[in-house]
Amino acid sequence: MTHPVAWTAEEFEARLRAKQAGYHIHHPFNLRMRAGECTPEEIRTWVANRFYYQVNIPLKDAAILSNCPDRATRREWIVRIHDHDGDDAQPGGIESWVRLGVAVGLTRDALWSHRHLLPGVRFAVDAYVNFARRAPWQEAVCSSLTEMFAPDIHKERLAGWPEHYPWVQPEGLAYFRSRIPLASRDVEHGLRVTLDYFRTPEQQLRALDILQFKLDILWSMLDAIQQAHAHEPSLV
Repeated sequence: MTHPVAWTAEEFEARLRAKQAGYHIHHPFNLRMRAGECTPEEIRTWVANRFYYQVNIPLKDAAILSNCPDRATRREWIVRIHDHDGDDAQPGGIESWVRLGVAVGLTRDALWSHRHLLPGVRFAVDAYVNFARRAPWQEAVCSSLTEMFAPDIHKERLAGWPEHYPWVQPEGLAYFRSRIPLASRDVEHGLRVTLDYFRTPEQQLRALDILQFKLDILWSMLDAIQQAHAHEPSLV
């Protein structure tokens, strides 16, 4: 069922932002993590599994580039790959996450080997990358708009982890700090593409479904971690 008249850009953006209600910041596992109720083992399980998502972000972004014929968009989007893969001057988001893993007691080899990767997390992340490979590039861009909600979750970790998890080495929190301005920059571009492309009532509803799909990916990852962490062997 479609709405009879297309929303204005302002109305459409408001409906996209209203999807925050389903963001994984509200997931029971994240609520426990925010409250300081997770054990070191649970934190390590989360970090080790979330790493699989981190290393796949550049693959997702490369898939968008490969499907995008617009040079200006490619030039703007490619910075995301540099942000995560890094270079000789800047280590990038993946390396920052590795340092978070070390800060919580994991080894680099444990992270890069994905030896602790849960099947449910692998399935969810792979589904996201495959969507980016197969969907029109504008739809894949739309799926990235969960970044609208990311600064809040990074800020809560920066505020709460030093108190709740003092055993985590402080330098490991650099990833959360670095992503706040980068996510805000990326949202501006992703929103611009989405508001420009999804103009008809049918397209706008499709955009909301795509954003919900991405929210479901993130939620499913925490479902898998929440279900399995108690049964995982020690990750140290």
